[in-house]
Formats: sequence, C-alpha cells, structure tokens
Amino acid sequence: MCGELTHRCLGFLQRLKAAVHYAVGCLCEEVAEDKDVQFSKQTIAAISEITFRQCGTEVCILSRYFYVLCRHAKRSTVTTEDVKLLARRSNSLLKYITQKSEELASSNMEQKEKKKKKSGAAKGGRTSGEQETAVTESEDSNMA
Repeated sequence: MCGELTHRCLGFLQRLKAAVHYAVGCLCEEVAEDKDVQFSKQTIAAISEITFRQCGTEVCILSRYFYVLCRHAKRSTVTTEDVKLLARRSNSLLKYITQKSEELASSNMEQKEKKKKKSGAAKGGRTSGEQETAVTESEDSNMA
C-alpha cells in the first residue's frame, strides 16, 4: 500500500513538474514578446526547476492534505470545497478562490445551456422559454 502511494505521488509530481515547466515556458514567451528578448531552453528549465523546488515542499504537503481529505470523505476526486477548506485561514485567498469557483460554475452553466439549446434546436424541439409559454397557454385554456 505504501509503495503504491509512493508510486502515485511520484507520477503526480512528474506531471506537476511538467505543468510548471510548461507554464514557465508560456510566461517566458510572453515576456520575450513584450521585452523583445529571448530565453534559451536551459534558462526556462532552470527557472522551472527553481520554481518547482521552491514550491515542492508545499506541494507535497498539499497533496497529502487533499489525499487525506478525499479518503475521509470516501472520494477519489478533489473538489473546490476541499481547496476552500485549505484556504480558509487566508481571507484574501479564500475570497479569490470563491470568486474563481463561482466564475467557473456560471461559465459551465452557460455552456450546458448552450448545448441544450443546440440539441433542442437540432431535434426540432422547443426551447425552455417556448415550453413555458406552451404550458402557461394550456393552463389558461383549461381554466376557461
């Protein structure tokens, strides 16, 4: 069990390290365009390594914390509520995470509504507004 957990953590850390490297590369590209300079691959790798090492300890602590939280809740997926629990001691961080979470939720709802409208229009069905109007009209005719 402990070996399996260690193997999972190593895989997670490798993916995280790759993500940090990618993010640093994107940031370096932006800076390069703005400042008209170039970054070598070695420089990007060095910045990535320094960033990862600086954050490495915190990442291990966070990953263990989230793992324990999920196990306690009998889940295998970290939720936004888990992240908010971790950030509750920093009001500004909690506020930021809550704001971003709400933005993502509203964006997801908008995308779902667009998909429903597309699928309803493709099938020749009524939109939700048309259905409400039809229901209201049929209720009115039943009352008369």
